[in-house]
Amino acid sequence: MHDLLIENIGLLATPTGTAAKAGAAQGEISLLQNAWIAVDGERVAAVGTGDAPEARERFDACGRLVTPGLVDPHTHLIFGGWREHELAMKLRGVPYLDILAAGGGILSTVRSTRAATQEELEDKAARELRVMLAQGVTTCEAKSGYGLNLEEELKLLRAIRSLNERQPVELAATFMGAHALPEECRDDREGYVRQIVEEMIPRVAAEGLAEFCDVFCETGVFTPEESRRILEAGQRHGLKAKCHSDEIDPIGGTEMAGELGAVSCEHLIRCQPSGIAAMAKGGTIACCLPATSFYLNATFAPARQMIEAGVPVAFGSDFNPGSCPVNSLQVAMNIGCYKYRMTPEECMTAVTLNAAAAIRRADRIGTLEPGKQADMLVWDAENLDYLFYRFGTNLVRTVFKRGRKLLDAKT
Repeated sequence: MHDLLIENIGLLATPTGTAAKAGAAQGEISLLQNAWIAVDGERVAAVGTGDAPEARERFDACGRLVTPGLVDPHTHLIFGGWREHELAMKLRGVPYLDILAAGGGILSTVRSTRAATQEELEDKAARELRVMLAQGVTTCEAKSGYGLNLEEELKLLRAIRSLNERQPVELAATFMGAHALPEECRDDREGYVRQIVEEMIPRVAAEGLAEFCDVFCETGVFTPEESRRILEAGQRHGLKAKCHSDEIDPIGGTEMAGELGAVSCEHLIRCQPSGIAAMAKGGTIACCLPATSFYLNATFAPARQMIEAGVPVAFGSDFNPGSCPVNSLQVAMNIGCYKYRMTPEECMTAVTLNAAAAIRRADRIGTLEPGKQADMLVWDAENLDYLFYRFGTNLVRTVFKRGRKLLDAKT
């Protein structure tokens, strides 16, 4: 007898497998009508149609759509303050790099973050995570990067570790000390890069505070050469490489990251054919951030060309206080469908299996198959098309994480 049975599923829609899907396979997902899912402990025990097995607890999906829990593979979750005061400048067309050069942007958030205690940062992020969970996110990547010195970066990563223990959304930690040059190092680029390579990365790795190392490879921030040094240092210490690249200018970051075999390249608004080829060769996932392009009124990443070139595409929210203060992955996946001209099936893969692969968890989350973690959503919808047709509406009805019901709109 199973522990839990999700029965009367009108349509079960899930990618399959334990690796990211690219090309035509990104749009090939399993669609089972009149289905059921049996759960034992934290994992899916069986999936089927027709006669359902016995279980100690039964949940009636009432003919609704069921999918895997959403995975957000790119957020800047931990930060102090907000930056609504920059809105007027953005509306006037002031470029982001000009705002940063004037001490705003990331540096403004760094000041607010340094002034906050770890407890204050945790409490703020916990509130956002509750909203994200209610909108279907069951696993979330979280970057540091608003501390920009050793102790402050450790504070942020310790906050992520604590949050992973005190609330249900599973977090994957990314060290991003290379998010910007701190004000105190504005005239000592080399000194700050050495701090990251020689002090921060070894300490982060020694304390087991992060799984990934990310760098903002962009005009006015870190060059491809500096970024390579930082990512290679991370790899030497067991931190898997990620790279913010081609967000504003195509300066070679994506090509460099592909050569290193980075797990993912992120943003990619200005990605060139050479960058797409480098990702395909390096087995790198394209983590596109459609809500950021929308918020910044910027170009949209060439996701269609990436899929055609055999690069797996994932979507992230890019939740942060400056360039995308949006914590809804549903909004991002809806914008991605419209602006990237991706099908609902391709988009669902982008926020489940491919997103899980972008944080190295595709072996246990991102699909609903026997042996996988029972992270499941019941939607107020009957099919995938409806999720994208009803843009801007939270259609999540019930959330299960590790086989446990966390939220139910009925209650």
